[in-house]
Amino acid sequence: MLRVREIAVSYGRVPAVHDVGLTLESGAIHAVVGANGAGKSTLLRAVAGLNRIARGAIELDGRPIHGLPAHARVPLGLSLVPEGRHLFPRLTVERNLQLGAFTRRDAAEVAETMAQVVEIFPILEQRRTQLAGTLSGGEQQMVAIARGLMSRPRLLLLDEPSWGIAPMLVAKIFETIQQINARGVSILLVEQNVKRALSIAHRATVIQTGRVVAEGTAAELLQSDLVRQAYLGM
Repeated sequence: MLRVREIAVSYGRVPAVHDVGLTLESGAIHAVVGANGAGKSTLLRAVAGLNRIARGAIELDGRPIHGLPAHARVPLGLSLVPEGRHLFPRLTVERNLQLGAFTRRDAAEVAETMAQVVEIFPILEQRRTQLAGTLSGGEQQMVAIARGLMSRPRLLLLDEPSWGIAPMLVAKIFETIQQINARGVSILLVEQNVKRALSIAHRATVIQTGRVVAEGTAAELLQSDLVRQAYLGM
């Protein structure tokens, strides 16, 4: 479904990602893991169209998309849930969700998606009229993921979904990611919590200092000496 071909990304003259490639199969969860500052979010933002690549290619369903602006990738089925959530804190939960459907014109279909999203996150029904900025960190993450689903994506890009969330809610967020995947949405997951990410992913890529150092099935990487020593403390 998604193929990233040896891309490079720089911030000014500072290289951030060096010849990184990965393949995500339709219907799969593919995790990109590594330490803070490894280049994971840079990679995800490049797929979303927020970071320009210096070389390489990004393909969706075999079609090159790296020349398209970010907003043109959304109707193709990509949706990004950014690190830090980036909600509109002075707007209600419902309005934040509606803004996630800005590319869609059929009001009945948007209402149907809203109902599906609330089914996934029942707490949001109770919070519809509450300002997003007054929610807890976990609830804000739920709104951010729900907003990402409002464009009805085929591929959901999740950037650090456990960021800033109480430990007791992290498990719930990862369970929900699996539920979303079970509904047919492919997921590219960037996450520092390596053990959690590999526990739900089908395949994974490990990045260090902007380069791919390991890739394979999640089960293989959980048994890898590199992953166990560097990220799992084993």
